[in-house]
Amino acid sequence: MNLSFYIARRYLFSKKSHNAINVISMISVCGIAIATLAMVCTLSIFNGFTQLVSDSFSVIDPTLQISPAKGKVFDPSDPNIQKIKQLPEIEVISETIEEHALVRYGERQDPVLIKGVSDNFKKMADINRITINGVFALKEGDVDYCVAGVGLAMNLGLRADNITPLEIYSPKRDVKIQLANPSSAFTQVYAYPSGIFSLNQAKYDEQMLIVSLSLARQLFRYDKEVTSLDLKLKDDASVDNVQSKIQNILGDSFIVKNRFEQQADSFRMVNIEKWVTFLILAFILIIAVFNVVGSLSMLIVDKHDDIKILQNMGANNKLISRIFLIEGWLISMTGAIIGLILGLTLCLLQEHLGLLKLGQTPGTFVVDAYPVSVLASDILFIFVTVSLIGFLIVLYPVNTLKKKLNTYS
Repeated sequence: MNLSFYIARRYLFSKKSHNAINVISMISVCGIAIATLAMVCTLSIFNGFTQLVSDSFSVIDPTLQISPAKGKVFDPSDPNIQKIKQLPEIEVISETIEEHALVRYGERQDPVLIKGVSDNFKKMADINRITINGVFALKEGDVDYCVAGVGLAMNLGLRADNITPLEIYSPKRDVKIQLANPSSAFTQVYAYPSGIFSLNQAKYDEQMLIVSLSLARQLFRYDKEVTSLDLKLKDDASVDNVQSKIQNILGDSFIVKNRFEQQADSFRMVNIEKWVTFLILAFILIIAVFNVVGSLSMLIVDKHDDIKILQNMGANNKLISRIFLIEGWLISMTGAIIGLILGLTLCLLQEHLGLLKLGQTPGTFVVDAYPVSVLASDILFIFVTVSLIGFLIVLYPVNTLKKKLNTYS
C-alpha cells in the first residue's frame, strides 16, 4: 500500500483517534455529505418536474411539428411536404391552424387560442385521457362543435350539455375597417360545445378552444393553408433521425421541432432554476469544504512531532506534503460518497413512498408528492464538482506546509 495513503488513512480512521481534530474532521465530512445530499435531491426533484411537464405536454403536443420559417401559414400541397408524407417512419399527419380570436358566450367573452385540427388529430392525441366532460366531437354533418379547456369553460360558464352555441370572432385579413359599420371587419362563426378537456397546464386549459380545421379556415379566411403539420411517429422510429431527415428535405424554409423544442420556454425556465439552485448549493459546499482547511491546518500542527520523526527516518518533504494532501482529499471523498449514497437512498424512498408531499389535501396538484428522477449524468457531475472543489481547497494548507518544510530544510 502506498505509504502516504496508509498514513493519511490512519490519521482519519484510526480507532484510537478521539481528539478534537478528528472530531472536527468528522464534522467536515458531515458538512460535505449534507451539501452533496442536497445537490442530489435538488437536481433529482427538478428532473422529476421536467419529466412531469414533458408527460403532460406529450398528450396533445405532436412528436414532431413542421412550421414555416417565415410567416404564419404555408401550403401543405408543397412538393417537399408531399415527400415528407411518404416517409415510412410517420404514422399519423394532422393539419393544424392556430390563431387568436375572441369568444363570446351569453354575456361573457374571453380571448382564446383557436386550434383547428383535422380528423387525424384523434389518432394523434389521447382524446379519452384529456376529455373530462362530454365527448370529443368537432363536426357532425353541417353542425360545428368545439371542445374547450377547463379554465376557459369556467370563465365562460360553459358546460358540455349547453345548447347555446359559442360566438367566435376574428378580424378579417386585408380588409379596411368601415367606421360606419365596424362589425363588418370581423368574421363570425358559431360552434356548439361538445366537451371539456384538461391538461393541468394553464396555456391549454385557460386559453385553448379546439375546433375543426374547416371551421378554423372559415374563421380566419384561409383556403387550404395551415400553420403547422403535426406528426406522430411509429414506436420504433428515432425522433432525432427523422427530425434531421425531414429538415434536410424541407431546407431552411421550414422549422422542424420536437416536443422539447415546441415547449422550449417552459423547459428553459425549469433548467435555469435547476442550475441556479445548483450554484447556490455549490457555494454552500465551498463553505463546508473550508472546514477541511481548518481541520487540516490543526492536524499539521498536531502532527509536528510525527513530521520530525518521518524526516529523521529519511522521508522527504514531498512524501510528507502528500500525506496531508491525501488526508484532505480523503475527508472530501468520504463526505461526497456518503452524501451520494444518502441522496440516492432518499430519492429512492421519495419515488416509491412519496415521503415529501406537495400539499395537505390529496388531488390538489397534478401529483401528490414531489416527483424525482435520478440521472446518472447529474450524479457524475456532482461527484466531479465535489471532488474538484475539495482537491483545490486543500491545496492551500498543503502549500503552506511545503513552504515551512523547505524553510526548515
